[in-house]
Amino acid sequence: MSISFTSYGAAGEVTGSNHVLDVDGQKIIIDFGLFQGHRIDADTKNREKPYTMDGVESMILTHAHADHCGRIPLLPQYGFHGDIYCTHATRDVAGIVMADSAHIQEKDYEWLRHKGDKAVRPPLYTASDVTQVLNNFVSIAYGRDFRPIDGVKCRFYDAGHIVGSAMAVLDLGNNRKIAFTGDLGRPDLPIVRDPDLLPPVDYLVCESTYGDRLHDPIEDAAEEMAKIIHRTAARGGKVLIPAFAIERTQELLYFLSLLKLDKKIPDIPIYVDSPMGFNVTSIYRVHQECYDNETIETYVNQHKNPFGFEGLRFITDVSESMALNERHEPCVIISSSGMCEAGRILHHLKNNVENPKNTVIVVGFMAEHTLGRRIVDRAPEIRIFGKLYKLRAEVAPINGFSAHADYNEIKSWLTRHDLKRLKKIFLVHGEEAPQLHLKQVLLDIGVKDVEIVKRGVENKLFP
Repeated sequence: MSISFTSYGAAGEVTGSNHVLDVDGQKIIIDFGLFQGHRIDADTKNREKPYTMDGVESMILTHAHADHCGRIPLLPQYGFHGDIYCTHATRDVAGIVMADSAHIQEKDYEWLRHKGDKAVRPPLYTASDVTQVLNNFVSIAYGRDFRPIDGVKCRFYDAGHIVGSAMAVLDLGNNRKIAFTGDLGRPDLPIVRDPDLLPPVDYLVCESTYGDRLHDPIEDAAEEMAKIIHRTAARGGKVLIPAFAIERTQELLYFLSLLKLDKKIPDIPIYVDSPMGFNVTSIYRVHQECYDNETIETYVNQHKNPFGFEGLRFITDVSESMALNERHEPCVIISSSGMCEAGRILHHLKNNVENPKNTVIVVGFMAEHTLGRRIVDRAPEIRIFGKLYKLRAEVAPINGFSAHADYNEIKSWLTRHDLKRLKKIFLVHGEEAPQLHLKQVLLDIGVKDVEIVKRGVENKLFP
């Protein structure tokens, strides 16, 4: 029997996660996410059909971030009609993420057509495509075996990254196993549980986003956020926080709730200006099976809402979103998207980055060629909607909020496993420098072999 896997996205880069496991001609897709970054390049990649669907029988979705699920509505167009396996929470969140992506694409297309842009391409997919593909989703609880193809068993383990995130361990028969981490979370994150330990496997396909960085403790990150909010409010400014609508927004609300409770931040309005953020937060409330013990003890057992407190307001209406830019008193505005490539955050940045009283807090990874990366790099001018704006606002990166494990956390997680059986770790979902650094870190702790995966190159596993 011949077994191999090939990566067609997130190979030498952070976005567009997509891998195919081939078991003697039967194929399983693992994730099918959007490429993000330079708009023209990303759009071109997203429109390419990476491979034929010959032999592809099913798909496994590790979690519902757009760079892992955002191209799934294209699969029926490519001839895929199989089952898409994921956890219960991932199914719910993915539906919102894909629908939001379709909505943004359709609105952008209408706007550019209205402006007379004859070169504008139609949306990748529409809302009806999302509705159609959701019929293919099959949700499975953590720790339950299922069979994505004949002769192969799979089980989900908690990745501790976002609600519903999973690592997939596939038993290929004859005592052969491979695991995909998806995105690996960190210990002691709020709300979600710590990453599970995996059973012994022969091969591990592991993310490497922060392969050369160390995060501050998340408690220190919350304290730093409180200081930034204080000094911005004292000078009469607004705090803008570009944040992914999934996980990061809920994590911020959790800590802002605690900071408010302890009176560590001033009594100013806090707005979540993201319809998707509102919808995902509602799903977080429902899926208490994903909560860690601390969240259960602090909130659930006391019948409190971890995502609601006095002074918090969710903005869903466009007119209300626009009205925020007419307000001049201090406030906090959390808005998607996290890398500042789309969504309402662009309008808030446009209206506020030239005012030195204001602050942009950066709480997540910013991929190369994104507006978010240019803000982090403090470019003197940034382009928004085709117009240049001077970046005069304070830029305050806080790296402790990341939901991705850093290299020390990956090392610590791996050393709790029995590495004797592990033949090789394949690194995906990372840029070159982090991957090279993480490779050496893993070799130093006794991993036998570490390979940085190249896009489109087949990796032979068995025999």
